[in-house]
Amino acid sequence: MLDFSIMLAGPYCARLLADVGAEVIKIEPPEGDDMRLRTPLRDGHSAYFGQLNAGKQSLALDLKNPDAIKLVHQLVAETDILVENFRPGVMDRFGLGYEALRAINPRLIYCSISGYGQSGAAAERAAYAMIVHAESGFDRSLMRYAGDRDRPAAGAVFVADVLGGIFGYSAIQTALVQRTRTGVGQRIDVALMDCMLNLLVYELQEAQFPIRTPRAAYGPVRALDGDILIAPITPRNFAALCDVTGQRELADDPRFKTVPGRAANWTPMMQIIEKWTERHTARECITALDRAGVPCAEYRDPGAALTDPHLLQRGAFATIADGAGEFMGVNAPWKMSAADTSMQREIPAIGAHRDEVLARVLGLSGDAIASLVEAGAFGSSTDQTKG
Repeated sequence: MLDFSIMLAGPYCARLLADVGAEVIKIEPPEGDDMRLRTPLRDGHSAYFGQLNAGKQSLALDLKNPDAIKLVHQLVAETDILVENFRPGVMDRFGLGYEALRAINPRLIYCSISGYGQSGAAAERAAYAMIVHAESGFDRSLMRYAGDRDRPAAGAVFVADVLGGIFGYSAIQTALVQRTRTGVGQRIDVALMDCMLNLLVYELQEAQFPIRTPRAAYGPVRALDGDILIAPITPRNFAALCDVTGQRELADDPRFKTVPGRAANWTPMMQIIEKWTERHTARECITALDRAGVPCAEYRDPGAALTDPHLLQRGAFATIADGAGEFMGVNAPWKMSAADTSMQREIPAIGAHRDEVLARVLGLSGDAIASLVEAGAFGSSTDQTKG
């Protein structure tokens, strides 16, 4: 497959395909994907980029050069899947739009990921993940659940991009199945805005049918040495919580006798529970609650996951490597009984696989590749030395 994408959503989608065995050729500009410069950097190599691009091959092309476009057309003839996440219209201007490439290869599955989709009044608006977080209602929903804010909080976890990558990956799998039945490919149009709307399962229904009582918002309670989360959602959970904490005031309070009652009075219920948790360490609370079967968790920093025995045993991480050495990447969140879906180890340098890909896929000779270098298909001579 050909990966024309940059930033996060498209590269993540393509990397998931590499994880399950696709040969992914990353087409990037001669100076490289901008993500190669994003922190955290180690000896000039971005671990952020590595997480999104491990297992791919890199071919650096100057798409403003007609010889580079001809090369892409030749590659498309041999390609099953193409992923791109430019603003709508950009690939068409390069001569690489869906209609042009479908004429070359009718079996091509062409996945476009954009902020607002390929059509409609907002299609050409610039949109990064945080833009659609704000406009979809996601940020204001988080603000409302926080309860102590009157403006949305700042954030830097790009949920829309990750969803866009996953939904793009899922749609590609469906298109592959359909192609086995019909023999033809198709265009896939993934919009980050639509991804976020799919995340707001409850909130969009509530917007149509407002409720009088507030929804329970799950937040921290204090322990002696930190914060924990407790979620006694079912009657069985609640009964076990009353037993483990020994709080008769919790069990006997008429506000908490039913599931709707507990949801409507979640904050005062948690204030009572906190009288128990604040007398114990977080670990003591978690141990007692786990033993009783009460859903709970300690609030941790992300780095804690890297040494979590359960996650290590499950194989949540893979060792990947670039020019600065090895580090841990996060595997896709599934395991399959008959397939290895872990991340591949190597992270490509800019244009590192040019000669190998062009010789193997297109049968180009060394002299033919040298002629393309001279014509500037891969960028300037300075660019050629960067990878």
